[in-house]
Amino acid sequence: MADGVFGYVQEPGGWCVSNAGLVAGPDGMLVIDTLATEIRAGRLREAVDRRATGPGRTLVNTHSHGDHTFGNHRYGPGATIVAHAGARAEMAETGTALTGLWPEVEWGDVRVTLPTVTFQDRLTLHLGERRVELVSVAPAHTGHDVVAWLPEERVLFAGDVVMSGATPFCLFGSVPGTLAAIERLRALEPVTVVCGHGPIAGPEVFDANAAYLRWVQRLAADGRAAGLTPLEVATKADLGAFAGLLDAERLVGNLHRAYAEANSEANADTGTGAPGRLDLTEIFNEMVAYNGGRPLTCLA
Repeated sequence: MADGVFGYVQEPGGWCVSNAGLVAGPDGMLVIDTLATEIRAGRLREAVDRRATGPGRTLVNTHSHGDHTFGNHRYGPGATIVAHAGARAEMAETGTALTGLWPEVEWGDVRVTLPTVTFQDRLTLHLGERRVELVSVAPAHTGHDVVAWLPEERVLFAGDVVMSGATPFCLFGSVPGTLAAIERLRALEPVTVVCGHGPIAGPEVFDANAAYLRWVQRLAADGRAAGLTPLEVATKADLGAFAGLLDAERLVGNLHRAYAEANSEANADTGTGAPGRLDLTEIFNEMVAYNGGRPLTCLA
């Protein structure tokens, strides 16, 4: 995408089939996200080593999910791993729980290898004369998302804040938070956007993701007014322009998050407090139900 700047794209980009970024510096390579399974992480490591300009390895985890972090250990104890402080805490708490959602996947030797450098708001990495700005834009896809921005090359590694050809997913984060993050990213005026999943895109990907999330908000408002559950709303919904996106069942999770955020606002207004934590296991079961009882497709 620029001299020494690569997007590592895994098709088709659905559940746990994620992308990575490679940025060459004078002493080695910066790797943005490290993939899900032992086999996939190993192939990425081979690509990194083929293009590396030196032995140094710095890893950036855009968020805590295992499909972006399980490959950390493939770079050995000498690698520096950078992430948001909150993402590090989430990784330690969650462990390898992601593997339990798809036990049929050949995960191989996946581990939790925690970041060694953390930050809160912003951190600049210097690779010779090249700057890579790490910016917290959370809450969005999760509570602790980070993007990697190359201002000179105008290349953005957006993590899962935006998806390309796949359904956005805010169950672990925030619907309005993601919309706000999208506007922050749009303001950077990137030319090239590497999303966490799907093909490399341009700035038009912001419009596509924002349109979907605004639609989710409208569905949630109408569904709450009608006394319907998120699953009922999702089942009745006409996907329309979004029918071609991968993993349509994420609509159920997105509606649960939108309902919870709307309930939290209402409770704040009435002084009754915020809602409890969402039952993630039950929500994933509802996504399976939306999917006609078929397990969620994971090609990792």
